[in-house]
Amino acid sequence: MPLVVAIDGPSGSGKSSTARGVASRLGLDFLDTGAMYRAVTWLALHLGVDRTDTDAVAALVSGATFDISVDPRSPRIAINGHDVTRAIREPEVSAAVSSVATNLAVREHLVAEQQRMIRAAERGIVAEGRDITTVVAPDADVRVLLVADPAARVARRQAELGGEVDQAAVTDQVIRRDRDDSTVARFTEAAPGVTVIDSTEQSLAQVIEAICALAP
Repeated sequence: MPLVVAIDGPSGSGKSSTARGVASRLGLDFLDTGAMYRAVTWLALHLGVDRTDTDAVAALVSGATFDISVDPRSPRIAINGHDVTRAIREPEVSAAVSSVATNLAVREHLVAEQQRMIRAAERGIVAEGRDITTVVAPDADVRVLLVADPAARVARRQAELGGEVDQAAVTDQVIRRDRDDSTVARFTEAAPGVTVIDSTEQSLAQVIEAICALAP
C-alpha cells in the first residue's frame, strides 16, 4: 500500500516546509490542506461573499473546482480556474481564513476532497494541516504533531512575509488563528499514537530527518 504521512501543527510550526522536504526525500506526493481553505477564503473575498454567512460560503465551496499540484518541488493551487498560489498568502487572506476554516460544512466538503486525493496518490503522499492525524487520515502510516514555541512561530511567519507585515499583525494571525481553529480541529495536543516533534530548537533538515526515520 502507498505510504501516507500525516503532519499536523499550529501556525508557524514549519508544517509546509517540513512536509515538502519529507515528500521530496521519500519520493511522495505533497498536499497542503491549509491551502485549500485559503483558496476558498480568497474566492469568497474575490466574489464579495459574506464570510459570516455560513450557508453562502458552504454553497460556494460545494460548487468550486480545484486544480492542485501535488509535486513537492512546485506546489500550486487554482480554484475555479484562478491560479491563487501566491494570492492565498496575502495578509488579507491570512486574516480572514479562520472564518472559513471554522465553517463545519466547508470542512466536511474539503475533508472529503482531501481524502479522495490521498486515496488517489499512487506513490504515497505527505499531507499536512490541522486535522490530518485525527480526521483526514487517522490511519496514516506515520502521524506527527509538529509543535514549536509561540515566539519562534511568530518569528518564522514574520520571516516568511519578508517584513511586509508588522509583528503585532503577524502575532494576531498566528496566535488568533490557532485559537479560532482549535474550536473545530484538534492540533494543540497529540492524539493517541501520534508522535510529537518540537521544532523550536531544530533545523528544518533535522525535523525532516526525524520524520523520515519514522517511515516503515
